[in-house]
Amino acid sequence: MNLGLTPADTKENVAHNRRLFLEALGASTEGSGGTWPLVQLKQMHSAVVHRVGAPPRGPLAGDGIITDTPGLLLAIKTADCVPVLVADVKRRVIGAFHAGWRGTVARVVEKGVGEMRRQFGSVPRDLRAVIGPSIRRCCYQVGPEVRAEFDSQFPYSGDLFEEVFDANAIHVRYPMLFLTARAPGHSELGPELHLDLVEASRRQLEEAGIPAEHISIIDGCTACDTTRFFSHRAEFGKTGRMMAAIGIRPE
Repeated sequence: MNLGLTPADTKENVAHNRRLFLEALGASTEGSGGTWPLVQLKQMHSAVVHRVGAPPRGPLAGDGIITDTPGLLLAIKTADCVPVLVADVKRRVIGAFHAGWRGTVARVVEKGVGEMRRQFGSVPRDLRAVIGPSIRRCCYQVGPEVRAEFDSQFPYSGDLFEEVFDANAIHVRYPMLFLTARAPGHSELGPELHLDLVEASRRQLEEAGIPAEHISIIDGCTACDTTRFFSHRAEFGKTGRMMAAIGIRPE
């Protein structure tokens, strides 16, 4: 069920899978037999958010989409990054956001909710948000440069990182460690630094004013469970794409 155009799959297969996806969502126009237009982005790990009122004529570059138009399906493609969907249940406004670590540092989720408030008058207490499956902290190792970026932007950055030392994992990756000058098993290797992108998106939703009880998180680590999910990192880039989608049914 790959839903993204990738070198490892054909356009025909992806088109077929997307038809099945839309049918499963019930995203069809009653009486016409047609499916809703699928509005996607050329995702670029940014904080660029687009407002759409109709299917765009060309590709939109960015990582967030918002609309109040019924019958459009806003979709985010992922294979480790965090998909975030937001709905204003009172004003019937929706948003879909793609949050990798760069987009998270740029506050794409927080900005997206802010654009819903600015452009449609959404009130945070009327918003409902869901965070979809993504790579979780258990598998998301990053470098100190990523930590530095987060530290420069968020006062709660320390809550998003964990130092992990897994001796078994290190010996699997580096089986020749015993050739160091120190006694076997006593090389001075620092712990791995792991980032919790899901918690980062959840904090941004709260910072944007959405009550904690209105935020849902779907369990599942894409890197841990490649039988259910696609993972760019765990599958070394040779993988498909999932979709998180949201739409407004016509009244």
